[in-house]
Amino acid sequence: MTDTTTATDVADEFLDGLLGSLSLEQKVRLLTGASFWTLHDEPQIGLETIVVSDGPAGVRGQLWDERDSSASLPSPTSLAASWDVERVHRLGRLIAAEARRKGVGVALGPTVNIQRSPRGGRHFEAYSEDPWLSGVVGTAFVKGVQSCGVGATPKHYVANDSETDRMTVDVQVDERTLREVYLAPFERMVVEGGAWLVMSSYNSVNGVTMTENDLLRSPLKEEWGFDGVVVSDWMGVRDTVAAGSSAQDLAMPGPDGVWGDALVEAVQAGQVDEAAIDEKVRRILRLAGRLGALEGVEAATPLAEPWPQERIDALLREAAADGMVLVRNEGLLPLDPAAAPTIALLGEHARIARTQGGGSATVFPDHVVTPFDGLVEAYGAERVRYAAGVKSSESVLPIDGRVATDPVTGEPGVHVRFLAEDGAVLLDEHRASGKLVWLGDPILGETAVVEATAEFTAPADGEYSVGFAGLGLFRFEVDGELKSDGLFFPEGTDPFMAFLNPPKQSFPVDLKAGQSVSLRLEHRPQQQAGLAAVMFTFGYEEPFADPEAELARAVELAAASDVAVVVVGTTETLESEGFDRTGLRLPDGQDELVRRVLAVNPRTVVVVNSGGPVILPWLEEAPAVLLTWFPGQETGGALADVLSGAREPGGRIPTTWAADEEDVPVWQVEPIDGKLFYDEKLNVGYREWLRRAALGGPAPAIPFGHGLGYTEWELGESTLDGRTVSVPVTNVGDRAGKQVVQVYLSRVSESDIERPVLWLAGYALIRAEAGEAAVATVELEARSLQYWSVDDHAWRTEPGEYAVQVGTSVATLGEPIRFTV
Repeated sequence: MTDTTTATDVADEFLDGLLGSLSLEQKVRLLTGASFWTLHDEPQIGLETIVVSDGPAGVRGQLWDERDSSASLPSPTSLAASWDVERVHRLGRLIAAEARRKGVGVALGPTVNIQRSPRGGRHFEAYSEDPWLSGVVGTAFVKGVQSCGVGATPKHYVANDSETDRMTVDVQVDERTLREVYLAPFERMVVEGGAWLVMSSYNSVNGVTMTENDLLRSPLKEEWGFDGVVVSDWMGVRDTVAAGSSAQDLAMPGPDGVWGDALVEAVQAGQVDEAAIDEKVRRILRLAGRLGALEGVEAATPLAEPWPQERIDALLREAAADGMVLVRNEGLLPLDPAAAPTIALLGEHARIARTQGGGSATVFPDHVVTPFDGLVEAYGAERVRYAAGVKSSESVLPIDGRVATDPVTGEPGVHVRFLAEDGAVLLDEHRASGKLVWLGDPILGETAVVEATAEFTAPADGEYSVGFAGLGLFRFEVDGELKSDGLFFPEGTDPFMAFLNPPKQSFPVDLKAGQSVSLRLEHRPQQQAGLAAVMFTFGYEEPFADPEAELARAVELAAASDVAVVVVGTTETLESEGFDRTGLRLPDGQDELVRRVLAVNPRTVVVVNSGGPVILPWLEEAPAVLLTWFPGQETGGALADVLSGAREPGGRIPTTWAADEEDVPVWQVEPIDGKLFYDEKLNVGYREWLRRAALGGPAPAIPFGHGLGYTEWELGESTLDGRTVSVPVTNVGDRAGKQVVQVYLSRVSESDIERPVLWLAGYALIRAEAGEAAVATVELEARSLQYWSVDDHAWRTEPGEYAVQVGTSVATLGEPIRFTV
């Protein structure tokens, strides 16, 4: 081997040479993180520190706050809704650029768990209910990230498809279902995408926790040839010997954990083979080489350079619009700005943009374009009038420079001090926002009190509420008057759920515009789930008129306007890591707002701003309904582009939406006696909807693959030549547009093998000018016709008759073309 080699050429002999120079203690040290977000270096062998960061929808870096802003991408549900793998690849390249700008070598994403139940709290962070689509989109993301010198980390391997009791739940799933549905996306990202890392999940599968599960060895490493690093979810490694002997490679975070000295002793006692330690270290060194963090080894791919802000904003605006799904349109959209319509913009989501879900995927963009901002830009301030209508969230807004002043520096924002038990100041800093998070920070070990202070100034007359949302011990004062002092931890609440969605305490203050009050909040840090952590929001609530009066004002405004745009949706306190959704209904009052507006204005557009499915009881009454998901920082501009027709809504539904909660095929996400049974087997999502429909069951509100554009299309007769499906496609409308031509397979002849009614086997994305014709071509993969044989423990193709159907959703398919295998 030459002095400098590329990471793809790094031979085991070279790595073994490095390993041979390390003591057992040095090797074991490398297997646990150095801190919350970093891996250990080892100067003796030229190994540099590697920084990792959450990265499914933006790269946060080592700080969980506004001091290190990040590009905020549309939620993965939005990316999957675009069905555009070329753009997803570009977004992966953006992730890599953001990572390298922040000194990050590994992005902890994508999340490719299956949207098994719409109640899954992390639904917004995953792609689809379909394993094929999830794998294809996720692979494009992985390739994009890694093409620019940053490691991608498909997660969470495997069956972490809901959040309830995620640390302890034992998922019971049969071998065939596990292979065909839940492992399939990971297989594609490893075999085709070449992922450099995979993150193991918290849960157990069939009785064994995943950091100790044989599934890490086979199929991941032995069958698929994965030569990267298996990193744990944070605090997921819980046993020294069992995890040490397993194919789990890296325990995060650090520096503490169950490995370290205990693992050294286990090796010395013969409980863990040192060869297992060497294999883990070898993989970490191979990763370091790929990242350019190992002396003498050239990075596997060129390292990304930072992108200019204009390029970032343009891509994110384009991506957000292309993921929006137009569900209904009775000729109302697009709304031409040249016609100068007056627009009643209604709903709190229009002014407080819901751009991302809660939990570890959260990032802090340097700007957010709200729907109000976007529509004002597109239609003019004099044409857009706003009313909240209903209060859509009970959470507090973080205090920021718009309403508060740092009492020490005089700058807009908040002042924060870390105090020792004797009152000594350990850290003193100005902050721009009252959303405050520190995870694993060494200073927390010495800190007795975290103090936040601010001068809150009312921007307008009204009754505000000031306070905080947090977990643990708090003391809160307003103008020196004690308002709250105690422990805030809801009884019976899961610690993770409480930490990510903490209780709120707020107190009314009646203020005139420009009037100020002094706020002081003290928090005593405690160990949260064994982790030194501080996370709280120093915040406020805006004045809200009498609910009936505010609703009446919104309805009155709608009646007096040419068009009403009602923005409804969920929040990060309803869709978040750490807990599952209790239901699919919109927050109280939002459905009533929509109904009341529809009653007075027949030209109403309803914009649904949620990361995952919600129930839309007024769907058939609304002339236009647009789903935006959580669209990221360019929310408002993208929405204005779609409403105005500057861009076409390009989305197609990647997961089925139900008309009613009672219709949802998989509702249960709560374990029973610690076990969660995947009894639906292969019939996840649209597959189960189709199976039940054949038995007279309900139809969904929005079927898988559905989405409208602003032009009209004709699909000709499909043909099948070998495994190539072709169909003529013509844009017969009067403007350019996008169509997603979808191909589904089914089994025709009788079979001893249970099959879904239909399953997605491919698609072609067509963009065409008005009047333009094209041919959509889809190559059927051999795997699409295979099943996993539990007898042979291998993929097998069953001879017999099959059918292929082509259409623009699972509910609008052409005549079947039969063929024999």
